[in-house]
Amino acid sequence: MRGYDLRPRGGTICAFLCYGVCMRPPITANPPITRHLQQVIEHRLSEEPVVSITGPRTVGKSTLLQAVARQRGVNILDLDDLGTRAAVRADPSYYVRAERQEPVFIDEFQHVPELLDAIKAELNRDRRPGRFLITGSTRYATLPITSQSLSGRLHVATMWPFSQGELAGRRETFLDNLLTTPDYLSVVEPSATQRPEYEDMVLAGGFPLPLERGTPESRSRWYGDFVRAVVERDVLEVRQIRQRDLFPLVLRRLAGQTAQVLVTTKIANAMGVQHQLIGDYVQLAEAVFLVHRLDGYGRTLSAKIAHKPKVHVVDTGLGAHLLRITPERLQKHDATALTEFGHLVETFAVNEVIKQSAWSGTRMVFSHYRTKEGVEVDLIAETDDDRVIGIEVKAAGTVSGDDFRGLRQLRDRLGERFVGGVVLYLGTWPYRAEDRLYAAPLDRIWK
Repeated sequence: MRGYDLRPRGGTICAFLCYGVCMRPPITANPPITRHLQQVIEHRLSEEPVVSITGPRTVGKSTLLQAVARQRGVNILDLDDLGTRAAVRADPSYYVRAERQEPVFIDEFQHVPELLDAIKAELNRDRRPGRFLITGSTRYATLPITSQSLSGRLHVATMWPFSQGELAGRRETFLDNLLTTPDYLSVVEPSATQRPEYEDMVLAGGFPLPLERGTPESRSRWYGDFVRAVVERDVLEVRQIRQRDLFPLVLRRLAGQTAQVLVTTKIANAMGVQHQLIGDYVQLAEAVFLVHRLDGYGRTLSAKIAHKPKVHVVDTGLGAHLLRITPERLQKHDATALTEFGHLVETFAVNEVIKQSAWSGTRMVFSHYRTKEGVEVDLIAETDDDRVIGIEVKAAGTVSGDDFRGLRQLRDRLGERFVGGVVLYLGTWPYRAEDRLYAAPLDRIWK
């Protein structure tokens, strides 16, 4: 990993004091890994009065905020600092006034959600674009009371863990290429990525801090601390929960269902708790970016289409930790570990593609396709102009004709709306299987 700025926030010197508040200046250090989202944020600030960067804890939101602040020469109001938080809570309107600084950059705004009301009042006077850039580790819509404060005035951009392209210093265009020229997948250029390399990528995940660690044991220890911090801090800011000690156990069960249809009753029965409690915990896990749901596609296609959502952990490094999948278990061909790894490979591919949508030039809605007979496509992307692409993922080194079954069915039902579909696998060769259907190595997502 190259040059990611990991210095603790509290180590910076205040640019100036006001009401005892630390307005930290942007850090100047070795250049961090470039996040593709930065260019998107810069463009959104030219169009929107308020831009919010949300995403998991420690995913790099503060580092991105630092980069944008450095370009604009402004300071950052850091609400992770307890003194700053107390002062801002006492007088939120003061800290969002334009005469103090513009644009106003606020880190971890969810600690003082009253700020959103103060920002709304400020926008009632002046709605020019680029006035506020805020970050938060909680989904905006889940915040209490203020969840509707800035409706219609706020653009939310989600920041995910590092993509493989970002780690390699390469801007990925797989998603856009598949939408515009899917036949590029038939170019015969073999992949040099071997299965052990894929295993390393999936087990490592994309969170910045564990990627800095040299051993799987050290990474796993970090993830344990990470989950505890999310439960003890972020979850409780969303809602007071009963039986807080059960949340990590529910999260482990959710990881066991990654890339599968979400069945909360299965978790409730296995744990001997009420179904409603599990439903609440799933919503909380989504709120703090530990998992995300993928809705079912095709409500107008057929009554035989199943519409239950799939669940994916937000990062496969976290998933591997929760499922206790290690390189040693994979090397020993542990049957359970291999099955769970297959699900993580699907989650890995789905997450990598969804990350690319953040900097794609086309707005897309993602879902999965599954019939009641079990015919499925792991990921569907649908554009505003009704174009559809499909992606199936196989954790194997070969592809069979049956692997195209779901994509073939989707193509035949959608007709010309279906642009193309691909089976991504851990093998070597890309090829065109039939009309608008392709097979390609998994690393085509980022290479």
